[in-house]
Amino acid sequence: MSDVPVPELQPDRITAYLQASGHDVTVSNVSAAPIGTGQMAASYRIRLTFDGDSGGVPSGLVAKVPVGPPERRQLSANSYRTEVDFYRDLAPFLTARTPRVWAAWRNETGDEFALLLEDLAPRIPGDQIAGCSVDEAMLAVRNLAGVHGPLWGDERLSNHFANGAITVDVVAGIDAVFPAMTDLYMAKSGDQLSDDVRAIYQQFAPLAGRFVASQPDRPGIVHGDYRLDNLLFSADLSDVAIVDWQTVGLGLSARDLSFFIATSLEPDVRREAESDLVKEYHRVLSASVGDYSLADCMAEYAVGMFQMPLVIMFGSAIAESTERGDEMFRVMATRGAAAIKDHGTLELC
Repeated sequence: MSDVPVPELQPDRITAYLQASGHDVTVSNVSAAPIGTGQMAASYRIRLTFDGDSGGVPSGLVAKVPVGPPERRQLSANSYRTEVDFYRDLAPFLTARTPRVWAAWRNETGDEFALLLEDLAPRIPGDQIAGCSVDEAMLAVRNLAGVHGPLWGDERLSNHFANGAITVDVVAGIDAVFPAMTDLYMAKSGDQLSDDVRAIYQQFAPLAGRFVASQPDRPGIVHGDYRLDNLLFSADLSDVAIVDWQTVGLGLSARDLSFFIATSLEPDVRREAESDLVKEYHRVLSASVGDYSLADCMAEYAVGMFQMPLVIMFGSAIAESTERGDEMFRVMATRGAAAIKDHGTLELC
């Protein structure tokens, strides 16, 4: 009997996940060690013992499974479905570095799932609070172009995200709750945010629905949370991999670019480097997108700054309050407000 912390990691379950994904293998033993402390899902580094041939499946993988009681899993079901379906249906088309998926399974309702992914150790995770160097940022924006470019304007995206379309009701819902969520975050932050920072987010609050409703002519993939904590860098900075696809959707792809650059670099560093970063993103993107000018890219980069208040307000409302989490949101809010002000995003609505 394998000594594993959750039933989803029992050998018979791992065998079923792998066989459902086309791997003719039988797993006889599993050992598991937790990675991090996920709030909606748990990740484990697992070691597999096979009964017979492994069929090319590595003995070491990362497993991601749901956590919490059934009611919490039901609340998270949409996020579970989103990530499993991304790895199963969209990841193979991207040129960006993502973990190879060995099994992607979910039930019909989405409240039960399992992902068996390539173990990317010993890559180094980014640190949202510490920020990154310009070289690391350059690597990240090149990889981001590999997320957006291959399926830019592709009708397969509209089909894939058909159930997540931005409707009048969705916009009305955002308009109804976003000002209150902003007030809640401002109260929670107390004097940790300057008056200038607070004013920018309070001015944005009644505009949130309008920004979300504005869709580009050719909507593309939006990772939705493209930040340093979700990036794993190789030690020699030859490449970077992206994880955590629970928020992927369809919309203005430049939102990811804006969000990453604005929240990963201190304002003075960003102001010096952002033109080169956007140009490099556009250069790589142009390999698969032929009729998207640098001027258009720069304009959408300015508009895309609205991703920051959306992530910060929704994220801080959902996430459990921790010392690191609270500091992360504070740092992101402060860096992000400077970028919103620099680019006049509030005047672009």
